[in-house]
Amino acid sequence: MTALIDRLRSRGWRLTAQRRVIAETMTGEHVHLTADEVLEQARAALPEVSRATVYNTLNELVSLGEVLEITHDDGRKRYDPNVEVHHHHLVCVDCGQMLDVHADDPPLTTDERHGFELLEVEVIFRARCPQCADRP
Repeated sequence: MTALIDRLRSRGWRLTAQRRVIAETMTGEHVHLTADEVLEQARAALPEVSRATVYNTLNELVSLGEVLEITHDDGRKRYDPNVEVHHHHLVCVDCGQMLDVHADDPPLTTDERHGFELLEVEVIFRARCPQCADRP
């Protein structure tokens, strides 16, 4: 997977110091941060990053197709920079931890489509992570 910052450079996207720090927070595997988590991490590296800049940058990245916006069961939006590899998500129903999983899309027969044109498949596996399962 190409890092978000590299993909943005190749697009010629203007990387201000604030945008760079925001994009750098969105690097790694299984990254599904809320805007507030992005803000917190970005401010740790560059304290002058504003909340508005984080929200505006995330919205722009979603519009560019460089970040996925996922609405979690708790209603909070999370941002996923893994747009190059089709994947689904495994979510802990207790703590909200979200991981990428690379499973095949479930089959859908012609009858089950009811004449719909299938555009995309999104699967969320709801489970309990090991830490939450061990709690009494």
